[in-house]
Amino acid sequence: MFVRFLRENVYASYLLTILRLYLGWVWFEAGFKKISAGFDVSGFLRGAVEKAVGEHPAVQPWWADFINGFALPNAPLFNFLVPWGEFLVGLGLILGTFTTFAVWMGALMNFSYLFSGTTSTNPEMVLMEIIILVAGFNGAKIGIDRWLIPLLRKKFTRKKSILRNAAEV
Repeated sequence: MFVRFLRENVYASYLLTILRLYLGWVWFEAGFKKISAGFDVSGFLRGAVEKAVGEHPAVQPWWADFINGFALPNAPLFNFLVPWGEFLVGLGLILGTFTTFAVWMGALMNFSYLFSGTTSTNPEMVLMEIIILVAGFNGAKIGIDRWLIPLLRKKFTRKKSILRNAAEV
């Protein structure tokens, strides 16, 4: 019943828009600050690895291995991906453009931060992101996706039918 409300109700689309705009602003602001002030992820990553010790570590050993084996050696890549990822997720959510993809990427980043032992606002953001994901297209109706998604569906569906007809000849 609640899922149906989220996915189909016009009033839910207004509430989802408010939620989407809030999340978008949080991501946008975080990314913009990192882009404009400079960002170095290596300190955060080293701190996460330090939390992977003890009987009940805040960071699981498999995640610390990932950080040591991949993330830290590629810190310059993450110095680019993190701020621009946050910025673009925020922009997508604010504009309502590729909303589902933006929310998925936001949730991926939130889970990465949680895996790294940072709680902060990440759990509440994940909950909001899940609500928007469950709502599907209703979470993007008040935004650019209202026009963009049907246009893309029409364009790619038409190409598919043209290819199918050409293959039959």
